Amino acid sequence: MQIAYTMAPGRGDTDQILYQLASRLMTAGVEPCGTVQINTDRTDGGKCDMDVQVLPDGPTIRISQNLGKSARGCRLNPDALEQSVSLTETALHKGADLLIVNKFGKHEAEGRGFRSLIGDALSQGIPVLVGLNDLNRDAFFEFVGGEGYEIAPNVDLLEAWVLDHCKLLGTAA
Repeated sequence: MQIAYTMAPGRGDTDQILYQLASRLMTAGVEPCGTVQINTDRTDGGKCDMDVQVLPDGPTIRISQNLGKSARGCRLNPDALEQSVSLTETALHKGADLLIVNKFGKHEAEGRGFRSLIGDALSQGIPVLVGLNDLNRDAFFEFVGGEGYEIAPNVDLLEAWVLDHCKLLGTAA
């Protein structure tokens, strides 16, 4: 199975690494689909705004909801997430060298979100790279049957894994 994951220790670090990786891969001629997350600090003292860039050249979609400073619940906007999933599905079916999922999160752990697209990509032999956190780690390993390959949160190492797997498919230089 060609699925790998990365986990960076700092808040938002995985997002930055995957964003940098996607940019570098596209420059190298790799055609990824999926999403990378861009967090923007808010000036009102609230939690950051979360946006995803749909790869390779899709829109940027705000996936967070502003629930107010005192809110404690999940800020994810499920409709926005499903919109990014739908756009990614279209890109995957047009042809892609790689699927990047910014985060295997609560929705994926519960069987929604990008979960079915991950399965589709793997069944087509397309490598998959996901961002992961400790909260959803067990659900991820249950989903992939323990087959996920861990890559340190380093853009060079991630790029090497992707290029090796794309070469195996004959899709990258």
